[in-house]
Amino acid sequence: MESCNCIEPQWPADELLMKYQYISDFFIALAYFSIPLELIYFVKKSAVFPYRWVLVQFGAFIVLCGATHLINLWTFSMHSRTVAVVMTTAKVLTAVVSCATALMLVHIIPDLLSVKTRELFLKNKAAELDREMGLIRTQEETGRHVRMLTHEIRSTLDRHTILKTTLIELGRTLALEECALWMPTRTGLELQLSYTLRQQNPVGYTVPIQLPVINQVFSSNRALKISPNCPVARLRPLQGKYMAGEVVAVRVPLLHLSNFQINDWPELSTKRYALMVLMLPSDSARQWHVHQLELVEVVADQVAVALSHAAILEESMRARDLLMEQNIALDLARREAETAIRARNDFLAVMNHEMRTPMHAIIALSSLLQETELTPEQRLMVETILKSSNLLATLINDVLDLSRLEDGSLQLELVTFNLHAVFSEVLNLIKPIASVKKLMITLNLAPDLPEYAVGDEKRLMQTLLNVVGNAVKFSKEGCVSITAFVAKSESLRDSRAPDFFPVPSENHFYLRVQVKDSGIGINSQDIPKLFTKFAQNQALSTRNSGSGLGLAICKRFVNLMEGHIWIESEGLGKGCTATFIVKLGIPEQSNESKLSFGPKMSGHGPTNFPGLKVLVMDDNGISRSVTKGLLVHLGCDVMTVSSSEECLRVVSQEHKVVFMDVCMPGIDGFDVAVHIHEKFTRRHERPLIVALTGNGDKVNKENCMRVGMDGVILKPVSLEKMRSVLLDLLEHRVLFEAM
Repeated sequence: MESCNCIEPQWPADELLMKYQYISDFFIALAYFSIPLELIYFVKKSAVFPYRWVLVQFGAFIVLCGATHLINLWTFSMHSRTVAVVMTTAKVLTAVVSCATALMLVHIIPDLLSVKTRELFLKNKAAELDREMGLIRTQEETGRHVRMLTHEIRSTLDRHTILKTTLIELGRTLALEECALWMPTRTGLELQLSYTLRQQNPVGYTVPIQLPVINQVFSSNRALKISPNCPVARLRPLQGKYMAGEVVAVRVPLLHLSNFQINDWPELSTKRYALMVLMLPSDSARQWHVHQLELVEVVADQVAVALSHAAILEESMRARDLLMEQNIALDLARREAETAIRARNDFLAVMNHEMRTPMHAIIALSSLLQETELTPEQRLMVETILKSSNLLATLINDVLDLSRLEDGSLQLELVTFNLHAVFSEVLNLIKPIASVKKLMITLNLAPDLPEYAVGDEKRLMQTLLNVVGNAVKFSKEGCVSITAFVAKSESLRDSRAPDFFPVPSENHFYLRVQVKDSGIGINSQDIPKLFTKFAQNQALSTRNSGSGLGLAICKRFVNLMEGHIWIESEGLGKGCTATFIVKLGIPEQSNESKLSFGPKMSGHGPTNFPGLKVLVMDDNGISRSVTKGLLVHLGCDVMTVSSSEECLRVVSQEHKVVFMDVCMPGIDGFDVAVHIHEKFTRRHERPLIVALTGNGDKVNKENCMRVGMDGVILKPVSLEKMRSVLLDLLEHRVLFEAM
C-alpha cells in the first residue's frame, strides 16, 4: 500500500455527516466567492468611499477563505501530496491575510467611528447653510422691497407725494395696521402729526419734542421699539379691549441746502428730524424681525434723501423763478438802456450837426470881421466872441468824445507820425495864450526820444493840449515846463495805479510826459475828483472857465493808449505836476525813411488863392453864404448851389474844389460824389471833392472815403482853418480831418 501524506482524522466520520460537511463547504465557498463580487461592484459604483484599499484587502481575505473551504472538498477522501501542499499554502495565505486584516482593523475602527461624528457635523453644517440661505433669501426679499419702495419714493419730487407714498408702500409691504409721520413745527418745539396711513387720528395733533421717547429715537440712527402707550404711538382711537401690536419708531433726517457745506458732508448737529412710527396689527402674535427693522431704517434714509432732493428742487425752482424775474428785469433795463443810448446818440448826432452849423457861422464871420478895420474896443469884442465860440466848439467836441468813450465806439486811429512835431505844434498853440499871462513855457525832449512813433496823433495832441492848457490856465505867473522822455522799465510801475501793468516789447515804447506848473496848486483830497466828469477845483471854479470834461477825457484817452495819468501837488499855492504815460509803437525803418513830416505851419506858402474856382453845395443858406465869404476873402472864385441836382448840373472841369454838405435832402452828398466820379472819369479833370459837415461820426468819415471823396472838414471853420485846408488840399490833393 502507498503511504498517505494527509492528516488522518482523529475520529472516524460518519458518512452522512461527511456528506453534510461537503455540501456546507461548497456553499460556504460559493458565498465567499460572491462577497468579493459584491464588494467590487460597490467600490466601482461608490465615488466617495474613503477606504477602497481596505475593501480590496477584505476581498482577498474572503477569496482565500472561500478557496480554503473549496479545497476542503477534496479532504473528505483520499488525497495526494499535491492537494496537501495546495491546502497548506492556501491556509498559510489565509492566516497571513487574516492577521493583517485584524491588525488593520485596529487602526481603521476609530476612523470608522468618526464617520458618525462627521455625519453629525455635516448635518449641523447643512442646517447652518439652510439658515444662511434663509437669511440670504430674507435679505434678497428685503432688498427687493427696498428697491421697490425706493422706486416708488423716487418717482416724484413732490414732498407730500413722497411721504404719502412711503406710508402706503410700507403698510402694504410689512402688513402694518398703522403708519404715521410726525413733522417738526416751524418753531421746532413740537412734533405735529402730518401723515397717517389709515387716517384714524386727526392730522394736526401735536406733542412736545422734548419727550424722553422722542429724544431716545432722535439720538439713534436705528429703528427702536417703543411702548404702544406713549403719545406718538397712539395712532388709533381706543375701542374696547384689545392687545396693541408692537410699535417701532425711526428718525427721518430733514436735510436742507443750509446743511451742506462746500467740500464737506452735511453737519449732523444742524439737522432737524421727523419721526416715523410703525405699528403691527393688534391682537396678533407678530413681532418685529431684524430684517424688517433694517428695511424700515433703509426706507427712512431713502425718504431723507428724497426729501432733500425735493427741497433742492424747490430751492432751484425758486432760484430759477427769481433768476427769470431778474433776467426779465435786466433785459428790460438793457432794452431801456439801449433805447436811452440810441436816443442819446441820436440827440448828440442831431445836436452835433445843428450846433456846429450856427457855430460855423459865428466863428467864420467873427474871423472875417477880425480882418477888417476895427477899433480896439471892437477888436476886443470880436476876440471875445471867437474865444467863447472856440470854447463852445471844444465843449461840443468833448461831449461827443466822452459819449463815444463811454459806449466804446471810439477807437484809436493808429498812424505813423512825427512825435517831435506834435510837441512843437502844442507849444506853438499854447505860447500865445501864455504870453498874454506873461508865463514862460519850456519844452525839454530827451535825446533818446524817437522822432517818429505809431499811435493816434490827434488823441495824443488833445491830451497834451488839455494838460498843458490846464497848467497855463491855473498859473498866474512863473513858468510851465514840459518834459518828455522814454520811460524806463523800472519806473513804469506806480503804486498809485495797481491796475496798470506795462509790458515792454521791442516794437513799442512808453512815452512819459511831465507838465509842471507854478500855479495855485490843489488839496490832496481833491485830486481824485479831477478825473471825474464835470469836476472842477472848487478854489478855482469861480475864477476860471471850463466844462470839467478835459481831464476826464484825458484819462480815458490815456487808458485807450494803455497808459496811466496822475496829478501831484503839495497843496494850495505850491503848483501841480501832471504826469501821464502812454504806449506808442516804433515804426519800421523802411517806412520811417519815406516820411517827411514836419510841423504844420500855416505861414508857409501863399495866403490867398486868386482865381481858384470853388463850388459850394449846402442846403443851409447861412452856412452856404458864410463858407462863400471865407473863400471869397481868400481870393477864390466861388459858385454856390443849394441842391444836389443843381450841383451835378453846374459842376465842370473849371472847378478845382467842391465843398459839399453830405446831409442834403433828396440826393445826399455821397450820391453826388459818386455821380461826379462818373461824370469825370479822368482824375486830372475831376475837381477835389471835400465834405464840409457838422457830423463828426467816424462812420460818416468812412462813408466819405468809400465814395471817393478827397477830404472831410468838420465845422466850424475859421478863416485860418480854411486857408490851411486849401493849402493842404492843393499840395497833397487829400485831407481827412481826424474825427
